[in-house]
Amino acid sequence: MSFSKLILASIMLICVSLSFTAYAIDLYVDIETKQIYVEPGAGREHLGSFQRIEDSSINTSGEGATYSEQKAKSEETKIPQERLATMDTTKVSLGKDGLKFETSDGDFKFKLGGRIHADASFSSGDNFRDADGQRIEANDGTELRRGRMEFSGTFFRDWNFKSQVDFADNQVGVKDMFINYTGLDFIDIIVGEQKQAFSRELQESSNDMIFIERSVMNVLNESTVDRALGLNVSRRGRNWTGQVGIYGDTIAANKRKTRADEGWAVSSRVTFAPIMEESRVIHLGVAGNFREPNDAGEIADRPLQLASESTHMSNLNLISAGITDIKNIKMLGLEASGVMGPFSIGGEYTNTWIDRKNGESSLNFNGWYGEAAWTLTGESRNYKNGKFYKVIPAKNFSFTNGGMGAWELAVRYAEVDLNDNTFKGGKLSNLTIALNWYLNETVRLMAGYDKALKITDSPLTKSDGSKLDNLDTFMIRAQLAF
Repeated sequence: MSFSKLILASIMLICVSLSFTAYAIDLYVDIETKQIYVEPGAGREHLGSFQRIEDSSINTSGEGATYSEQKAKSEETKIPQERLATMDTTKVSLGKDGLKFETSDGDFKFKLGGRIHADASFSSGDNFRDADGQRIEANDGTELRRGRMEFSGTFFRDWNFKSQVDFADNQVGVKDMFINYTGLDFIDIIVGEQKQAFSRELQESSNDMIFIERSVMNVLNESTVDRALGLNVSRRGRNWTGQVGIYGDTIAANKRKTRADEGWAVSSRVTFAPIMEESRVIHLGVAGNFREPNDAGEIADRPLQLASESTHMSNLNLISAGITDIKNIKMLGLEASGVMGPFSIGGEYTNTWIDRKNGESSLNFNGWYGEAAWTLTGESRNYKNGKFYKVIPAKNFSFTNGGMGAWELAVRYAEVDLNDNTFKGGKLSNLTIALNWYLNETVRLMAGYDKALKITDSPLTKSDGSKLDNLDTFMIRAQLAF
């Protein structure tokens, strides 16, 4: 065989071989434009080698199924073009709302967020003595007020969850931990550890509060209507909300193993905004609560303790009331707030009635606050679904771009009265001034000054034996929330 015939035979053999071999091709994607190419180049990533379905799935050897049967099966395995258009990888984003994952159809979502509140406080005029004559004062220094990780997400579009774990006070504690069903158009359902339906101040996140700490009125609320395990149903319209819930004790209840059945409560809150426009809001609200203690007459497995700390770190209670033999607790809360451009005002009132057993007299306590704020840089506070949210700067702070963020000045006067006839738990009024700097939506610096104006029937006295008359407290906070 001549050399030319050998070459011709080789070419024919290669062609025959290719006709029985699946045709493969390498594809490349431009990372900027997302266009597909068949050749490598700058800015292109290799997707892999691909071959036609007909080439890879049809058996031409004559063994097994016929060619027609295999081709029909191949057509069945092809993905319709309309489905290919909707298929996509999971969307991943990182921004002011944390790290988020979401499927292209929106049916599944996951978010990782959190907050860090680093505080420092200093008190003056705090040279006091307790009932035993021992010297006591507010603790000055620094602390991690809150250090939380938050996990939230959605499954099958209608099922949501939220879990918050807090690492403040060098301990691990659970805050919110619930499941939320939104598949019904007319109502939302939440089951798990959550805030009870009472008080705007208590409902709003610590990330959004104007002041570093809630008002002294919260003495009545925190021990009775803060977070608890329960079932809450709610409904809302464009300018109104309504919710009612039935709750047990907190997630940490029964830790003392008192061998007493848990207590229970019913709480409800309704809000209405007769005016709700951009930068212009009037908010009204009313809330009620009824709670029965556990079989030992305690709230969350311990005697009810109403006390006002000068700061979270100080452990200095200017007034304090320990209450036992509780039959039930009834509470009423009233709310009114307004926003007009950069100005906002608000206030709340809480009244608490405590019925007691074993011939003990019933008690009636109350508290209230009024506050006003002015955003010096012109932004308005945000309002949605019966809650107020933090200021969002019109221009973030930046040395490069010249932005100064948002600045806010606020003042609050508050009172709480734990006295009722011969029962003397104490009465306290104070004035709080705050200056807040919102560098952006995530970072905020806060400064606060709190002055106790009038203290009556305190368990503490001055070092010379005279009654308390004032206490000055200075606080600062660096906040990161995402």
